[in-house]
Amino acid sequence: MPAAQMSRAVILAVGSELLTPSRIDTNSLFVTQRLNELGVRVRYKAVVGDHHDDLAEALRLAMPRADLVVISGGLGPTDDDITRETVAAVFGLPLDEDQDVVASIRARFAARGLPMPAINLRQALVPRGAVALANAKGTAPGLWIERSGVACVALPGPARELHAMFDAVARDRVAPRSGGHGIFRRVIRVTGRTESHVEEIAYPVYSRWRSVPVPIETSILASLGQIELHLAARGATEDAARALDDATTELAGVLGRDLVSSDGSQLEAVVGRMLRERGCRVAVAESCTGGLVASRLTDVAGSSAYAARPALGREGQSGGAFTVEPEQPIEHVIDMVLYLVAAFAVVVAPGRRPVPPRSRSVPSPSSWTPAVRPPAREQATEAAA
Repeated sequence: MPAAQMSRAVILAVGSELLTPSRIDTNSLFVTQRLNELGVRVRYKAVVGDHHDDLAEALRLAMPRADLVVISGGLGPTDDDITRETVAAVFGLPLDEDQDVVASIRARFAARGLPMPAINLRQALVPRGAVALANAKGTAPGLWIERSGVACVALPGPARELHAMFDAVARDRVAPRSGGHGIFRRVIRVTGRTESHVEEIAYPVYSRWRSVPVPIETSILASLGQIELHLAARGATEDAARALDDATTELAGVLGRDLVSSDGSQLEAVVGRMLRERGCRVAVAESCTGGLVASRLTDVAGSSAYAARPALGREGQSGGAFTVEPEQPIEHVIDMVLYLVAAFAVVVAPGRRPVPPRSRSVPSPSSWTPAVRPPAREQATEAAA
């Protein structure tokens, strides 16, 4: 009987320390990236403390919802490492001591001139019928179990061990069952509108994409100064790329001048590209911003071609013609300044040096066609809410 295809996954991160402010689960980000590259969508992630009942409940909840359950952590030799015992109990399997694993652990300690503590024998316990996954970076082997159409892989918690082990699992066990698909993403950035305004414009467009041959999922995220639309498509590379190209073009058409970029470029990168194309340079004089405007401009590679050295003023001194209103979030102010730079750039034709203001007729704002518009003041309030 051929092995079942894999398209859905759930990730469980085990460790009570991950439920405190002192530790963050970063392993799931790595696992998600690898799974997405193979076309496996992560349905959800959960962090579980070092408690048998909690992990058993989380695993039982995940199994009907996924083709693959990935567990990270809890495979060490100490009493609070509960993953192997809990997984065996949920699958109804006894634990057997794997002599090959015992020999591997002994050899690892011997290579350092140390005897193996007896407690490390716990790491050689393998649920009957499971596959012990070799760990070249540590003593804890991983586990691979398949029952009733669901695969479960348990990985050690340390990142250097998990990364190498899961890359091998993805290559040898997941990729052959992913149907040759991948999950591909695009990010569209918008400014000048609130999240709800963007939703009103975009929803009639993206709601149709759920029933097309290559469905596209759309998420809208708000932050100070801009809105992001994240598009994701699962399919063969060419099919997904074509679907995302068409979707991006369609959304760009309805967003119009509110569009910052359709390739994920940040506002400062767009501004820099416009300045470079027009042969312009910009100098920033800042007060009360801590140099953040200049920092945003110069964070872009190659910015020395258009960004002059900034001037910073002290409190109470004028830093330029731009006034910071106290009630405005600083990120919002910085986006407004970058917009003003972009607006200046569009007045100057590409390849032509700017003409002094007194000898030039500047178009009115209504006639500009910049790639961006100034962020709406309401957007900061809505994003904060």
